Amino acid sequence: MASVFGHGLVAYTTAKVIDSKTSKLLLFLAIGSSMLPDLDVLAFKFGIDYMHPLGHRGWTHSIVFALIWSALLAFCFGKTRKLIFMVVIFLSTISHGVLDAMTTGGRGVGFFIPFENSRYFFPWRIIKVSPIGIEKFFSEWGLRVILSELQYIAIPCGIILLCLFVFKKSTISGKSA
Repeated sequence: MASVFGHGLVAYTTAKVIDSKTSKLLLFLAIGSSMLPDLDVLAFKFGIDYMHPLGHRGWTHSIVFALIWSALLAFCFGKTRKLIFMVVIFLSTISHGVLDAMTTGGRGVGFFIPFENSRYFFPWRIIKVSPIGIEKFFSEWGLRVILSELQYIAIPCGIILLCLFVFKKSTISGKSA
C-alpha cells in the first residue's frame, strides 16, 4: 500500500481540482475516504486470508465499495451539492486502490469484487510498498517509501495544485482588469 500521506494528498488534490469551493467537510470526508480502504487489515486479526474477498486489498478497495460509500456520504452530507460530494468522495476512495495497484508489494487489488475476486496490479509498479504498522514505518524501509511517494505522488500533486492556483489567480486578475 501507499502510505496514509500519499493517499491523503491525492484525495486533497482531487477535491481541489473538482470543486473550487471545497468545504472543510468535503476535504475531511475525501481524505478520510482515501484512507478508509486499509481498515481491511483488521481482517488479519480475524483470520481472514489476504486473498479472501474481505481480505486486505479486497472489498474495501473495489469500485462497488467506492460507489456505495460515496453515495452514502453524499446523501448524508452533500445537502445541495450531492453530485459534487459523490464524485469527489468516489474518486478519493477509488484512488486508494489505484495507488495500491502501482506499489511494489502485495498480491494485487480486487477492483471488481463482488463480481470477480481476481487481484490486479498496473503494469507500472513504481511506488514502494508501505510497511503495515507504525513501528516499521520509522525505518529505512519507511524512508524509501516516503522518497518514492515524494517522487511519484507529492511532486505531481504539487504541480497540479500549483497550476490550479496560477490558473485561478490569472482568471481572477483577468476579471478585474
